[in-house]
Amino acid sequence: MPLAKNTICLWYETEAEAAARFYAETFPDSAVHAVNRAPADYPGGTAGTVLTVSFTVLGLPCLGLNGGTRFSHSEAFSFQVSTEDQAETDHYWDTIVTNGGEESACGWCRDRWGISWQITPRVLMEAMETGGAPAQRAFEAMMQMSRIDVATIERAIAPA
Repeated sequence: MPLAKNTICLWYETEAEAAARFYAETFPDSAVHAVNRAPADYPGGTAGTVLTVSFTVLGLPCLGLNGGTRFSHSEAFSFQVSTEDQAETDHYWDTIVTNGGEESACGWCRDRWGISWQITPRVLMEAMETGGAPAQRAFEAMMQMSRIDVATIERAIAPA
């Protein structure tokens, strides 16, 4: 894989390879490209252990770095996955949450490595972009949800 001009670097304690393989199995246009081992001991690990993993998630180039426990993830960074319908929304949500992840609010969940994901149906984003009363109603409905319910959003934006 050619080097990208801009790559998202994600810090993991020790499981960058497992995370990258999970993402590659879960999302289309995703793959693990290279697993690189540390040539010498470093503060987060020892020579020969996996140091970095080059991968793509939904076409975005990423580098997983096994750096130890010094830093942890927060919702200040998340992947936003646009979905077409409830089935696709449920598929990604369930895959992340049932594999050691956890639910959050407003369409957000966290995978078992602490990376946050926004599983966002297209209908919600379109409502927000429309603005006005439909956006307000969609927003208010979303604020009551963990996983986004497409039918509830559609009812919220329907003309009275």
